[in-house]
Amino acid sequence: MTSPFFGEFMGTLVLILLGDGVVAGVLLKRSKAEGSGWIVITTGWALAVMAGVFTAIACGSKAAYINPAVTLGFAVSSGDYHNVLPLIAAQMLGAITGAILVWVHFLPHWKETPDPSAKLGVFCTAPAIRSAGANFISEIIATLVLVFVGAAIFSKTVASVGLVGNMGPYLVGSLVWGIGLSLGGTTGYAINPARDLGPRIAHAILPIAGKGGSDWGYAPIPVLGPLIGGAIAGVLIKAVGF
Repeated sequence: MTSPFFGEFMGTLVLILLGDGVVAGVLLKRSKAEGSGWIVITTGWALAVMAGVFTAIACGSKAAYINPAVTLGFAVSSGDYHNVLPLIAAQMLGAITGAILVWVHFLPHWKETPDPSAKLGVFCTAPAIRSAGANFISEIIATLVLVFVGAAIFSKTVASVGLVGNMGPYLVGSLVWGIGLSLGGTTGYAINPARDLGPRIAHAILPIAGKGGSDWGYAPIPVLGPLIGGAIAGVLIKAVGF
């Protein structure tokens, strides 16, 4: 049953279920976590990444990318593109499925929440200040950091001094936590096209009580920005020789 594609599907599903889940807990009315803030959201997403990586590996994906930008970045660095599109398709399906499960899990809370933008915010990102150029650059930079530093964590040089061992998933989760705290305040740090586009599609098709539009005008930024950031990181990884 296990395979790289099933692993990417399940890992991304868990990532979104727990990641969008923590946002739902903070934003939706009458949740016990309502109003608990940015630290809770960034911590929840960090743990969601850790859980997603473990799940992806256990289900057959040793790479555990769970992110099209990471998939593309490592394809650029290695020159091997043959599985890029199938892996991204698996990640997208996992993201959509995870978002649907979030909707089911919080089912009574959508009706209790009057703000359509809060409901949309559970599923996908939105900028603090809407400025297409600045938002685009933010997503490129944050994703470049994700892919480049992620590669550094698993590099031969770092391994040679015994700093990683079996700590990889915890360190990647910590990296995402750091990105969220340091760089996430501008756009909500999508840094993952599947994380943003998959749940946005789910928001568009689900019968969510009192929902508004899915903000498709902004949607290209958290998809193209991370892909470009990941590709640039891949070039740098190849140049440095990780």
